[in-house]
Order: sequence, then C-alpha cells, then structure tokens
Amino acid sequence: MSTPQEILFCLIFPFLNFNHEDLENIEMKNTNQFPNSHTNAWILQTWLSFLLSVSAMSVGIFYLPVDAWIKGYLAMGMLFSIGSTISLAKTTRDIEESKRFLSRIDEAKLEKFLAEYDPFKP
Repeated sequence: MSTPQEILFCLIFPFLNFNHEDLENIEMKNTNQFPNSHTNAWILQTWLSFLLSVSAMSVGIFYLPVDAWIKGYLAMGMLFSIGSTISLAKTTRDIEESKRFLSRIDEAKLEKFLAEYDPFKP
C-alpha cells in the first residue's frame, strides 16, 4: 500500500519542471522525513485523557434520568463528535505533511540549480 507522501508525489510529479534523470541525481539531505517528536509520556497522557473523557461521558449518559432514546441520541452525538475530531486531526496533519513535502521538492530543485550554476560560464 502506498503512503500519503508517495500518492502526493505521483499527483505532483507531472507538473514539476525536471525530468526523471534529474530526479535520480538529486540527493535528499534528511532521509527521516517526519521524526517522532512525541515522548512516550505524552502519548500515554493523550490516550489516558481520551479514554477518561469518553468513559466519563458514557457513564454520565448512562446514568442520566431520561428515556432510552434520548440516551441513544446523546451517545450517537458523542460518537459522531469523536469521529469528526479524528477526521479533522488527520486532515490537518495531512495538510502540514504536504506542505513539508512540497518544501522539500522546492529545496531539491534549488540545490540542483545552484549546483549546476557557474557564474564564470558565459
């Protein structure tokens, strides 16, 4: 299965101003594109806070003194809110990753241009 970066590159590649041979000559400085900047403690804290908030909301809905269909409506609303929050976070992450990827392409094109430029050549 292709990664989002590979898919994005396949979509952008036809619009770039260099050919396939030029692409093979470009060296990328950083092979680790997206370093893991989160510590294990942060990851644990985010999962625990997520589970605690969903659990507290579920218990609150369960013990609410209303009819079952109102509890079901509130539970569906909570689940849809969680799903849309995950989708929003993923979309925001994908947009930032595509900006970094496009920046790397521009940087590689500039490096290639500067490597081939000779100020003393007429």
